[in-house]
Amino acid sequence: MPLLHGHAPGMDLRRGDAPAPADAAGHPDAAHAQPEHHDAGGHGHGDHNHAAHGSADHSEGDHAHDNHGPGDHAHDNHGHGDHPDHGDHGDHGHDHDHPGGLRGLFASVLRPHSHDAADSVDAALESSEQGIRAVKISLVALGVTAAAQAVVVLLTGSVALLADTIHNFSDALTAVPLWIAFVLGRRPASRRYTYGYGRAEDLAGVFIVVMIALSAVVAGVESVRRLLDPQPVERVGVVIAAGLIGFAGNELVALYRIRVGRRIGSAALVADGLHARTDGFTSLAVVGGALGVLAGFPLADPVVGLVITVAILFVLRGAATDVYRRLMDAVEPELVDSAEASLRATPGVLDVDELRLRWIGHRIRAEVGLVVSSELALVQAHEIATQAHHRLLHDVPRLDDATVHVSPSGHEGDQHHAAIEHHRPARVDASGRSDRRRAGTGRS
Repeated sequence: MPLLHGHAPGMDLRRGDAPAPADAAGHPDAAHAQPEHHDAGGHGHGDHNHAAHGSADHSEGDHAHDNHGPGDHAHDNHGHGDHPDHGDHGDHGHDHDHPGGLRGLFASVLRPHSHDAADSVDAALESSEQGIRAVKISLVALGVTAAAQAVVVLLTGSVALLADTIHNFSDALTAVPLWIAFVLGRRPASRRYTYGYGRAEDLAGVFIVVMIALSAVVAGVESVRRLLDPQPVERVGVVIAAGLIGFAGNELVALYRIRVGRRIGSAALVADGLHARTDGFTSLAVVGGALGVLAGFPLADPVVGLVITVAILFVLRGAATDVYRRLMDAVEPELVDSAEASLRATPGVLDVDELRLRWIGHRIRAEVGLVVSSELALVQAHEIATQAHHRLLHDVPRLDDATVHVSPSGHEGDQHHAAIEHHRPARVDASGRSDRRRAGTGRS
């Protein structure tokens, strides 16, 4: 549930002004009255008579202080699900791209994109279910692939194929921490973990990146060993068939994991798909080496293995970069631009004072600061904040929730935040500009 701050001196709670109607610029259902909109204090806004009582009559979830100066504010615990007339938004089309996902060797394959605009809680649960299902299916597929290769190892005695088989078994086991992460991510937030457990997914991504690095080490060491000490391969045709089975199984799992990971916005699941793809490369190395042996080049096997090791390192770089950015709360600048454009298009918004986005697992959280007219009543400013929040939920894919803060216009600098400004740490960029205000919008 977001915490919407209506922060505007001069707002009169006792005025009988109705909230100014607002459309949603392309979302007809976003312009609606809220006669039954209840906050945490149990007060409805549409038919609530503020003149009937003072601030002492409000509960903690719904209060105003009439005697405050520039620090006047009201808190309204208001979530997207608090609108009884919203229901499910359905599927909204978007004409813009939402960049994301892993960048690296296969950038065109690794760009998450989703048009899901369902209710945030239901969407989060649904996406976690999809992630768990993807992990289960890929676990079974890789297990079957490795078992088939193990049978061929017993028949041929191929050391390279044995290493590939062990590697495929280890890849199947990497699905376990990811499975645990998806299950943890479905748990509700607690007083200790107030943002929930979605970050477990990013920690699983770190584990998967480590496994990709180990894949590169194993492939490289095995290739060098066989380059220094070539080993004869028996039943080359069978080894080639087993290598192709390993490649096909790993590539199918990789495509499936990456597709689901892109759809639900899970960097960890996409990274695990990349891990399966690197194992497919290892299987191809087995095939390449066997073909080289058939052609009379016994050193072809280790040489191809070294080439595949280099390819795995490129994939590792892309996966590690994306997981690192998730852990550092990085988002695509284009996503910030899209969110800012959506906020600025909200009627009544004079400026976007602050905008921060962060991934928590495969869901996004937003913190927004808006500037509105200081002449508005508090209920009118609250309505503008609600409409801005509503637009974000429609326009930002996989947005889980947003905290919207409203500040009044007509004040120089941060005069209306003077009481708290000195508590905020100032961060200075390379040009010496402070981001104390307007963080995330690209302005200081």
